[in-house]
Amino acid sequence: MTPNHSPNTTHHSPTTILITGGNGQVGFELQRQFAPLGTILAPTRQELDLTDASAVDAYLTQHQPALILNAAAYTAVDKAESEPAQAQRLNAELPAQLAAYAAKQGITLVHYSSDYVYPGNGETPWQEDSPTAPLSVYGQTKLEGDEAVAKSGAHYLIFRTSWVYAARGNNFMKTMLRLGRKRESLNIVNDQIGAPTPARLIAQLTAMSFTTHGSPTHDSQITTHLQKGIYHLAPRGETSWHGFASEIFQQAREVGEALAVTPERTQGITTADYPTPAKRPLNSRLALSKLERALGITMPTWQSQLALTLQEHLEHY
Repeated sequence: MTPNHSPNTTHHSPTTILITGGNGQVGFELQRQFAPLGTILAPTRQELDLTDASAVDAYLTQHQPALILNAAAYTAVDKAESEPAQAQRLNAELPAQLAAYAAKQGITLVHYSSDYVYPGNGETPWQEDSPTAPLSVYGQTKLEGDEAVAKSGAHYLIFRTSWVYAARGNNFMKTMLRLGRKRESLNIVNDQIGAPTPARLIAQLTAMSFTTHGSPTHDSQITTHLQKGIYHLAPRGETSWHGFASEIFQQAREVGEALAVTPERTQGITTADYPTPAKRPLNSRLALSKLERALGITMPTWQSQLALTLQEHLEHY
């Protein structure tokens, strides 16, 4: 079978891979997964200010990446309500800018999006073509980014994911472990339903979407075998934040972590009991069959992914 030489094949700097947001949870894992596939560029904020459009243009012109993985985002969901311009730049304008470059150069752009683009009602898992209706500035700016990428003419993959966490960085799992060691009781929201998704799984499945061919030292190329479009990327199963916390505590205990919190004193509360500046979707269930079919895989369960992520965190961080 011959490799699929689609328009996303590049003839620029062989296998130079630009990862924006490389220090974030997803960006860090992407660096690990893509290191064997090419030369990684993961500029820090000091090296490239992503809020500065002209700096981004200059960087792209200088480095001519063969693939762009856009893991940069404004992810402070509540803060976005009072900082809409900052959220707009990183979540909407930056992806539009990267997509315009990708279209012009004939390369692939991978962009990461969110369950927050959906209205969050009902209990049915969202399909990739379900109607969107974000409830927050964060969700709205993420949707605008998706739409700009889709309209750009670039060969693109948009991975919409949910409840991202990792062994490193700031996230729900680490917050729960910290609180669970100090407090005997916790109240956690139990009416928002989704699938906690480790950054490692996001990066692994992104890497599975690409093939390299040609000699590693001479004009090797990296192409995707996925059709351009939007794909949901999350583990199988569903839970609430309360269910996620309970599973974190149970698994941590099983590997010998000393916790002050007890299962019977981990109480479920409603979203209404815990008001936040940004409105959260109650239903973040994502249908997974499109990506499973495209890659020929079955997604692992969120519980098995938590076990791996928790183990890595406890061993290394």
